[in-house]
Amino acid sequence: MALRRPPKTYTENELYEYAVGALSRRMRTVAELKRLLRQRVESETGLGQTLVELVIRRLKDQGYLNDSAYAATYSSLRRDNEKFGRMRVITDLKAKGVHGEIIEQAVSSAYDEVNEEKQARAYLKRKRLRKPENQKEAARIFRNLARAGFGASTILRILKKWDVEEETLSALESESG
Repeated sequence: MALRRPPKTYTENELYEYAVGALSRRMRTVAELKRLLRQRVESETGLGQTLVELVIRRLKDQGYLNDSAYAATYSSLRRDNEKFGRMRVITDLKAKGVHGEIIEQAVSSAYDEVNEEKQARAYLKRKRLRKPENQKEAARIFRNLARAGFGASTILRILKKWDVEEETLSALESESG
């Protein structure tokens, strides 16, 4: 039987130092950092929650924690490096706990000048996906592009330009509908 050590109680400054260390490793949203900090404090007491809120407020005031900047940076990096579509970035930011208005603003500014079809073709090139030879490969490409955040109309336009059979296209379209 293993003996459990009682959880360490953190002071505000120790919690702050931990949060700064976590932010120095990578950018985080307010929700992500709150989750991390809540694991370090006693959840039964209101004191732990108060400490977390104090640390979050302090980090925001100092400019170390900013969901708007996070969302803007995340959107542009995903667009340029991963070649993801708009919907994938929106979904990822929601999962990270960013507020809807902030997501909409950041993604809109990042994807305003982006041609979705060009972005999808860049994604295909990055993933080394080639023109499908049969219906199964066309479906795989369709699912891959949908997972990457591209709309069904854009995907179908690309597949039409690749001369995929009309029967396959209508099956894929009804499946995604």
